[in-house]
Amino acid sequence: MEKLRPELFNSLRGYNSKQLIKDVTAGLIVAVIALPLSIALALASGVNPEQGIYTAIIAGFLISFLGGSRVQIAGPTAAFATIVAGIVAEKGMSGLVLASVLAGIFLILMGVFKLGSLIQYIPYTITVGFTAGIAVTIVVGQLKDFVGLTYPAGTTAVETMEKLEVFFANLGTFNGWAFLVGAVCLAILIVWPYVSKKIPGSLIAIIVSILMVKLLKLPVNTIGDLYTISSSLPSLTLPELSLGAIRDAIPDAFTIAVLAGIESLLSCVVADGMIGAKHNSNMELIAQGVGNIGSVLFGGIPATGAIARTAANIKNGGRTPIAGMVHAVVLLLVLIVLMPYAALIPMPAIAAILLMVAYNMSEWRHFVELCKTAPATDIIVLVATFALTVIFDLVIAIAAGMILSFLFFVSRMHGAASVTRSDESDDAHDVYTVQGPIFFGATQQIAAIALNGRDIVIDMAAVPAVDATGERSLAALRAACDKAGVELKLINLTPQVEKALKRAHQA
Repeated sequence: MEKLRPELFNSLRGYNSKQLIKDVTAGLIVAVIALPLSIALALASGVNPEQGIYTAIIAGFLISFLGGSRVQIAGPTAAFATIVAGIVAEKGMSGLVLASVLAGIFLILMGVFKLGSLIQYIPYTITVGFTAGIAVTIVVGQLKDFVGLTYPAGTTAVETMEKLEVFFANLGTFNGWAFLVGAVCLAILIVWPYVSKKIPGSLIAIIVSILMVKLLKLPVNTIGDLYTISSSLPSLTLPELSLGAIRDAIPDAFTIAVLAGIESLLSCVVADGMIGAKHNSNMELIAQGVGNIGSVLFGGIPATGAIARTAANIKNGGRTPIAGMVHAVVLLLVLIVLMPYAALIPMPAIAAILLMVAYNMSEWRHFVELCKTAPATDIIVLVATFALTVIFDLVIAIAAGMILSFLFFVSRMHGAASVTRSDESDDAHDVYTVQGPIFFGATQQIAAIALNGRDIVIDMAAVPAVDATGERSLAALRAACDKAGVELKLINLTPQVEKALKRAHQA
């Protein structure tokens, strides 16, 4: 059983100056990568630019300090953008703070009660489906700024379908200069990795876009035109507490907690493969909970492990949580000194960065491969989860995906379970062989065993498990045998099945 001990303390054993230099260097590079992303993701989440930096600083530091991974980098991620924007639009920042605090408590409890391993039971098709769906919602949300549309005052569009409707209704306000700036930034983001992997393309795109708009005096909205930017340190923000508010916040809190858990542990698994280590999933969940509570109480938004930033940390030599903590401290210094200059960033540049983020997170190759090779039932789950994420929201998508996966699993298990009459049957005994688990979806085979006045022998060597409904079906068969005056024998029980049946007084 894993101990709830932060990896930081394990990493410091044998720590030396050589690794410190590598961790500091990696932290500096990741901070440069995280800066434009944090601003862009804050805007996509419907909050002020500095709130993305607050998130990367507070959650990033706390999750690295307490986390169960040596190399995890946490902060705002694209997966949360649409969810946060919806909560903020409907319930304001107070509603987001309350939901995130509750989500943090859920995550801490999940870690304390060692539920980290349960995340692995979410089917891969659901994960790919909602990830691709979130990517599409991000793309739809950025179309307006990418082509410079202007919406009438008072226009509100929260859901993805609403955003599409408003977008097409206002295509007549298309701004060619904004589209040019966005297209140039997108081209830089695509090409720059082939030029340099040390300097992030997003930083180059932002610099080029600022120069284009300022030097050519282009009529393109910047962050400063639409938002008031603060470089002050965050202050404590407490949510409004009431039973009604808590009750209303629970669905949002559940969504945030589940997504934070899934995303962070997926990132940890990817990181484990890159460094040949093993993370502590339960400690990571506790750290995610503390990090999310700290983030929103001090002006930030929900956070989770960021796969791309974690990978960048590893590739640049980061091997301990010190790198993640350095990344947070560097961003704190940037907030104090450079944040006002963020007002110069053109909105099409932000949109281009988020379009690239959406493309990278979409996992479209995995999506297409699954559609080509997976069983039909898995494809149904995949497509349904994807479509429901885009059309409705993540809660409905994950719930529907899990229900469909469960129903298809029951169907498959029903098909895998069989009861056949053995050739060993004789005039005194009917011998049956059971294959597969005896559970609630496969008990009719037991009920179908015919009583012909002979004793019944059931060979259960190939039965791996039996549930309460299965136990009940065997009890009903035993009662029928007793009534008919014949004997029921269960033979070759596995230890697990024997234990379950003895508990139910059937063995």
